[in-house]
Amino acid sequence: MEKQEIIKYWIETSENDLKSSSTIFESGKYDWTLFIAHLALEKLLKAYWVKNNNTLIPPKTHNLAKIAVDAKLNLTDEEKIFLLEVNEFNIETRYPDYKFEFYKKCTREFTENYLQKIKEFYKCIRKKI
Repeated sequence: MEKQEIIKYWIETSENDLKSSSTIFESGKYDWTLFIAHLALEKLLKAYWVKNNNTLIPPKTHNLAKIAVDAKLNLTDEEKIFLLEVNEFNIETRYPDYKFEFYKKCTREFTENYLQKIKEFYKCIRKKI
C-alpha cells in the first residue's frame, strides 16, 4: 500500500469508530462509548503519524499522548492532559479489575462531556491531515 492509502485507511476506520461511539452512547453503554471513542482518536493520530513519518507502520501502542508526540503534533499542555485522561478509557475498560470502578464513573453526563471533547479534538486533528 502507498502512504496515502494507509492514511486513508486509518482515517476511514477512525471515522467509523467515532460514529459507532455515538451509537453506543445512545444504547446507554457509556463505558464502551468512551473505549470506542478512544480507539477513534488512536486511529486518527496514527493517520497523522503516518503522514509525518517515513515509516508506514505507526507504533503499536494505545497511548494517545505518545502517538501524538511521535507524530510531531504540537499540543498545548491542556491537550496533553486531555489525551492522558482519554488514555484511561482504554486501560480501565480493558482490564476487569478496574472496569467496575470505571463503569460507575461513566454516568450519562460524564460520558457525554468527554464524548463531546473527543469529537472536538478529533475535528481539529482531522483538519491537519
